[in-house]
Amino acid sequence: MCKDEALRPAPLLFPKADKYFDRPFQGIASLAGTREHDFLCFYAGGVAEGGENYVLYFRSPKGRDRFAPFLAIDPPGQVRAYDSVPWVDDQGRLWLFWAQSYTWFDGRCGVFCACSEDPDAPQPHFSVPRRIGDGIMMNKPTVLQNGTWLLPIGLWACETSPLNQLPEPEHRSFVYASRDRGKSFQRLGGADVPNRCFDEHLVIERRDGSLWMLVRRFDGVGESFSYDGGLSWTPGQKSRLPGVNSRFFVRRLADGSLLQVNHVDTDRRSHLTALLSLDDGTTWPYRLLLDERDDISYPDGYQDAGGVLHIVHDRGRTGCREILLSSFTVEDIRRGRAEDPSRLCRVVIRGNQALWP
Repeated sequence: MCKDEALRPAPLLFPKADKYFDRPFQGIASLAGTREHDFLCFYAGGVAEGGENYVLYFRSPKGRDRFAPFLAIDPPGQVRAYDSVPWVDDQGRLWLFWAQSYTWFDGRCGVFCACSEDPDAPQPHFSVPRRIGDGIMMNKPTVLQNGTWLLPIGLWACETSPLNQLPEPEHRSFVYASRDRGKSFQRLGGADVPNRCFDEHLVIERRDGSLWMLVRRFDGVGESFSYDGGLSWTPGQKSRLPGVNSRFFVRRLADGSLLQVNHVDTDRRSHLTALLSLDDGTTWPYRLLLDERDDISYPDGYQDAGGVLHIVHDRGRTGCREILLSSFTVEDIRRGRAEDPSRLCRVVIRGNQALWP
């Protein structure tokens, strides 16, 4: 199969048979919530990251933690689907974003999307999947004060693929903009942060209107700034945020504070902690330890209409293969401990758990 097969969007499948029971590898979870449901996804397939990967989506009624299989994104052959991100826009529409590549990394990859205007229906309808552009998107879009959507799409600074034929300037932590609520997307500028490989970047709009891009580095978290809406970016540098060469999560909350979920006071993928900043990310004085064990990673989540924070992460991608969910409040972070009804680290998906009856 030619690598150009990865340019074709995989169909959205609503399978009834459990083709996906045997999952010796699974992880990299993401979570979003509509008015009536939570949508959780991760990718699996094969024994590691590679051409056999597919994305699985699950849906749970609000507050139930009973995630039922929902759909699969499973390209043919050695085209992999991975790094999926669900996101709910201000109209209540559910967007599914995911990456495709021929084998592990073909030097180009590509981000695809599909949208549902009725995600809480028994059988939601999704738009025809379409390709946004080259690269990989690991974190949710940011909606600016002027209504523009910014999608953090980057092309890895990774030289290991013999298929990598794009010029070096194409390997940046880019942002794509939509000014028409997802009808079209345009690539803007990108940051070049030293000592990165798997960008997994995100963007925060600061109170002064500037943009703060945070990027995964081998030695922590890098940063770059834009003062023209994402068209140009300052030279990348290491930030003061903690990090252990792994994905992290930072979002603006409803009260204007910033939430960070990251590995703290460790050099391993352990001690996943929620931190709160009241001064636009300058300091992070409040913290709540979510999971202190080893082999945990890749937090993602959202804040619901009632202010509760819902965060997923994975544990043991080839061992116990658990997807865990924590629900807590800003007050829990401030006091440094979770109190009822908050709950931390509930296992909601486990490896080789039957998905379809």
